[in-house]
Amino acid sequence: MLGFGSSQAVRKLGPKGRHDPWLLLAITGLVTFGIVMVASSSIAVADGQHIGEFYYLKRHLIFLAAGGAMAVWIALRVELDKLEKYSGWLMLGTFALLLLVFIPHIGMRINGARRWINLGFSGFQPVELAKLTVVVYVASYLVRHRDAVETKFLGAVKPVVVAGFTAVLLLAQPDFGSAALIGVVTIGMLWLAGARMRNLVIMGLPLMPLGAWLALSTDYRVKRLTSFLDPWKDPFDNGFQLTQALIAVGRGKWFGVGLGGSVQKLFYLPEAHTDFILAVIAEELGFVGVLFVLAMFALLVGRGLQLGLRGVEVGQHRAGYVAFGISLMIGLQALVSVGVNLGVLPTKGLTLPLISSGGSSTLMTCVMLGVLVRAGYEIHRAEDARRMATRRSANSEVHAKESDRASAELPLAARTRIEPRFGEVHA
Repeated sequence: MLGFGSSQAVRKLGPKGRHDPWLLLAITGLVTFGIVMVASSSIAVADGQHIGEFYYLKRHLIFLAAGGAMAVWIALRVELDKLEKYSGWLMLGTFALLLLVFIPHIGMRINGARRWINLGFSGFQPVELAKLTVVVYVASYLVRHRDAVETKFLGAVKPVVVAGFTAVLLLAQPDFGSAALIGVVTIGMLWLAGARMRNLVIMGLPLMPLGAWLALSTDYRVKRLTSFLDPWKDPFDNGFQLTQALIAVGRGKWFGVGLGGSVQKLFYLPEAHTDFILAVIAEELGFVGVLFVLAMFALLVGRGLQLGLRGVEVGQHRAGYVAFGISLMIGLQALVSVGVNLGVLPTKGLTLPLISSGGSSTLMTCVMLGVLVRAGYEIHRAEDARRMATRRSANSEVHAKESDRASAELPLAARTRIEPRFGEVHA
């Protein structure tokens, strides 16, 4: 098994590693498709706000370029053991940023929620950073306490407490969807790392009534639930978003009305370029367009989970757990966004990763994917090192057998070693 100690030698003497082509293919497909759909879905919105019809596209490209540059730098240069070394400090910094949103003139209130930090030129959502730091922290904890997590109830409590504190800060903003997402991903990472299902269920049971109380404790959450169950009961108020999204999906049929031909994005469908961009995709490109999006996410998440399993198999637990966490985070967020657009889940305000127009969301999604690509790189490097070691061992055995065979074929006299005796005189 290749562990942390051997990874240092692998970096210096072993294979260089390689980036996973399937991950790169899925990321490239989603980024390219997202640029096209942000341009299509945001032109009417930007034009109506008199800020230039390509304002949201340019903004999306800027954050995409910044996030992409950071992702490339991480994928090429940052070893995951360095992230693990500072995971605790990163988590503390994330807590500080989540608290900053409540300070006047620093935190920004938009649509009744305090989720943004005012940077002057733009707003930043600390929750997007929290999604990554929670994954890195939990992966670091699982590497250091793997045996305790697998065998003891208390071994799995600490990461749940950290995720729970993060969720409390998010609920205070309020951001129920992101809080639930981080909680589910943390439980998923613990389960994939070998924690007993019984222990996870015992920890989760007290949270179920708490979650139900939180969902029903405020009027706007109750309205979201009731409008989700029957959006046509109040199609011009509480059910307006969902009914307009369903109309867009229905108009698309199999192949859509054509790229740029959406009617619902013309001030009927709220947040057409962010939360409800999938509805625009369904209207313009039909079932085929939605199927393409689902296929790209399935490839990305499926490949990430597969790399995580392979990382654990070759002893690269750190990279494996990081791959598990990021794959779950992106996959579940995409699943919720798709479910909201299709009317099978209540509205949560979660964007579709890499496709929805966004600032900090796009930026941090790129950074997360950079870490995922790096994890794949280190896993492939460990696999190549194991294959090299196996090949050397096999070659050594072959050489030893050939040497023994050659020795056995020599004449007896040639195989007998004659030792000279001191003092003897030979004629």
